[in-house]
Amino acid sequence: MTYCVAIALEQGLLFASDSRTNAGVDHVSTFCKMTIFEQPGEGAIVLLNSGNLATTQQVVSRLRKHELIQACPLTAMDSIFSVAELVGETLRAVIAHSRGETIGQSDVDYSATFLVGGQIRGEAARLFLVYPQGNFIESTADTPFFQIGESKYGKPILDRVIRPDIAMAEAVKCMLVSFDSTIKSNLSVGLPIDLALLKQDDLRIAQRFRIDLDDQYFREIRQGWGQGLRKVFNELPAPDWLAVDREPPLPSDSQR
Repeated sequence: MTYCVAIALEQGLLFASDSRTNAGVDHVSTFCKMTIFEQPGEGAIVLLNSGNLATTQQVVSRLRKHELIQACPLTAMDSIFSVAELVGETLRAVIAHSRGETIGQSDVDYSATFLVGGQIRGEAARLFLVYPQGNFIESTADTPFFQIGESKYGKPILDRVIRPDIAMAEAVKCMLVSFDSTIKSNLSVGLPIDLALLKQDDLRIAQRFRIDLDDQYFREIRQGWGQGLRKVFNELPAPDWLAVDREPPLPSDSQR
């Protein structure tokens, strides 16, 4: 399985993805699920992917081949919207081709999903979620983040904290808590975590780094979040209707 998150902030865009893939408990591997197309000063685009590994690798390979054949990097396109269109068309074509080659194998799931974000000279940074069908949606002030893959465990903290106007450092902290919650509850998501930061109007990747088991900051986040949850939980009041000294309620007429 996979867990990827992308956040659109006033300060820029933030991307993160785990790197675990598995085809059963005996076939666990590490693959980077983040792809970057960058031409510093002109633009930078980040792709995160989840779903069928063969499909996502073919899509990325075709996009790179498109750059070579057209002699036109993706960062030279007129908008991130056009890039999302290209990713959707490529994804749809790859899935259709794979299904055509395996007629009769209806149990094979070739679907994949992409997060596409970045900034090209002449427009603001933008973020899109591309579905397996090739259609896509864009982030808004009301929906400033997208998740793909195993999203349910890490969503609550994002819902409570993420707003377009928060600082990027706070968003990174929130994102790592989201990943820790997901890793804690789902063995199919795991370290290392790849992160990339794109600051508004920088037109290049400001930072890219990988968090692994030896990362001191992630260990502090994991320990502090766990201890904080237990502390807050212990401070919550117990339900008064469970008090042992209370008389049990009399049965109603319908219960007699």
